[in-house]
Amino acid sequence: MPTDKKISINNVIMFGGSIIAFLIGSGFATGQEVLQYFTAYGFWGIAGTLVMFIVFLYVCSSFILVGYDNTFEKPNDVYKYYGGKYIGTFFDYFSTLFIYMSYFVMIAGAGATMKQQYGISEVIGAIVMAILSGVTVAFGLKNIVKVLGKLGPIICIISICLGIYGIATNFNELTEGNRIVGELQKTKASTNWFFSSASYIGFCMLWLTAFVAALGKQANSKKEGVFGVIFGTLGFSIAVIIVALGLLAHINEVANSQIPSLILASKISPIFATVFSVIVIGGIYTTAVPLLWTASSRVISDDSSSKFKIVTVILAAVGCFIGLKIPFDRLVNIVYVLNGYVGFLLFFIMLIRSIMRIKNKNNIKNI
Repeated sequence: MPTDKKISINNVIMFGGSIIAFLIGSGFATGQEVLQYFTAYGFWGIAGTLVMFIVFLYVCSSFILVGYDNTFEKPNDVYKYYGGKYIGTFFDYFSTLFIYMSYFVMIAGAGATMKQQYGISEVIGAIVMAILSGVTVAFGLKNIVKVLGKLGPIICIISICLGIYGIATNFNELTEGNRIVGELQKTKASTNWFFSSASYIGFCMLWLTAFVAALGKQANSKKEGVFGVIFGTLGFSIAVIIVALGLLAHINEVANSQIPSLILASKISPIFATVFSVIVIGGIYTTAVPLLWTASSRVISDDSSSKFKIVTVILAAVGCFIGLKIPFDRLVNIVYVLNGYVGFLLFFIMLIRSIMRIKNKNNIKNI
């Protein structure tokens, strides 16, 4: 068991950066996710991000502390810790299914990005991403993933810069954007900002639960783990707020775009838009790889076996097919929103578990 005293700034940054990188996928990098979940509700969307930050801070702190205190045989056993045998098993399998469905979104995001920026058919972009991610998972090109994994925080910083640029260049249009966004933005995560935020929290929790619990094992202390969570959740929440406002300031132009972030990038310069599109593709790749690996490893646990490689190829091909059949913005809306509501149930289960533990401690003290 690690000591409970040492705090490494490098580890705090690593934990926080890992959380940010894991949340950065095709949805956030392209701006489509932020557009549907937050910008679509105008200024109320900012209230949604504050709710998101508070809940993320609580759940991610809980995940990393539970991971620190417990030695789980498998990372997904954390679901059984919170929900018991039956509910925990349900979330275990459901999260795996959702993670694989999220892979469809990555494939569609790659296709949509290639089409909007380069005028290339979505089919080519989707197939290329499916091949790259499939080959990486099947043959374990881990060094490539480690290098590109650093793109997460970079995309976050660039997205913040894009948001700031969007706000600064059209600040006077923010109020007008807030007034007309309801008429322009038809694809929304929910009927109101609060349920939209709840859905967003839910699907992110399904991604983060096992991942953050596994990070807890690497922490030197509980404080170090919690500081990492604060850094990651605060950084990501600030990025969401700024990007949401940047898109709102240009809502007339981005409302019907598959890749709204590229609209803002192209306003700076065509060259910057080209560079940003490459970074977006890289970010999609670094998220697509662990998503596909998670799905494959649940079917065949030995990732060095020929059966694992065959399963990976099949899952990549199926993901590519579905990703091409449904438009990117619709996939974000269907996959993330529906799974998000189920994921949010986990938040209530965690609250109940925490309340029960507090009551048990009080009962012991009163004996």
